[in-house]
Amino acid sequence: MNPKPDDAKPAKPARPAAKPTRQDRLKAALKANMARRKAQARAKGAGDGAVRDGEIGTE
Repeated sequence: MNPKPDDAKPAKPARPAAKPTRQDRLKAALKANMARRKAQARAKGAGDGAVRDGEIGTE
């Protein structure tokens, strides 16, 4: 026997996502900080060897 749609149990509401722990927040912040610092280092490294228009490369 197939149950009628009226007999179906109501769906449970989705469980709220667990609050991130301090350790999780610190890990995410460290990852973001390292990515930012790597990008800064790459940008700084890319500009070291280049000579801009109007400059003389005498250092």
